[in-house]
Amino acid sequence: MRDSWRHFVAEFVGTFALVFVGGAAIMIAVQTQAPNALLDVAVAHGLILAIMVTATMRISGHLNPAVTLGFLAARRIEPVMAVVYVIAQLLGAALAAYALKAIFPAALAQTTRLGGQSVSLDLSTGQAIFAEAIATFFLTFAVFGTAVDPKAPKVGGFAIGLVVTADILAIGPLTGASMNPARSFGPAVVSGVLEGQMIYWIGPIIGSVIAAVLYDQLFLRRGPEPVDHGAVRPRENAV
Repeated sequence: MRDSWRHFVAEFVGTFALVFVGGAAIMIAVQTQAPNALLDVAVAHGLILAIMVTATMRISGHLNPAVTLGFLAARRIEPVMAVVYVIAQLLGAALAAYALKAIFPAALAQTTRLGGQSVSLDLSTGQAIFAEAIATFFLTFAVFGTAVDPKAPKVGGFAIGLVVTADILAIGPLTGASMNPARSFGPAVVSGVLEGQMIYWIGPIIGSVIAAVLYDQLFLRRGPEPVDHGAVRPRENAV
């Protein structure tokens, strides 16, 4: 039970930080009409995610229901623990949105949906889901390639934060680049604007599951590598 609480608190705090800092960056960018708003928002999300993943990765470090479900699909987390993670993530996101609502002016909170995401009118539902799936594929692939793989470079959450920054720069104007159902769910519930929630669940989950299973099956070895797959060496008795 104590172990479950440790995981719960780590996921709660990490997701709270992501939604609070990311949402605040969006709201301030709108309030100040920042000329480089997209870059500011992307960097804020990337930095806070890199920091909180690094701070929590010894215990959990998912901070995202889509990532957790990817781990579940790859059988790298037990179903009961996955439920604990997702509940903590959703609660952390919702309470972060309530904190933003308490701090920022009501008019700004309403205009920005507390930092929530919205889909461009130029995109269909299918296009938005596809964009979110691709962006989240990159995110989960980076998680497996830098945090799960035992031979991964020891860079903490730095690379994961960079992927989020890049994804927001790439598709932020199209879908808000959620990549995280909790990040969209918290502000949506608190603001009362639930539009597009299906997109922010389906797209990220599909992308994350594909990336997790692909990396797990293709790149993570379960046993000794066959001798004929290793380095080529001359035979001792070769003439």
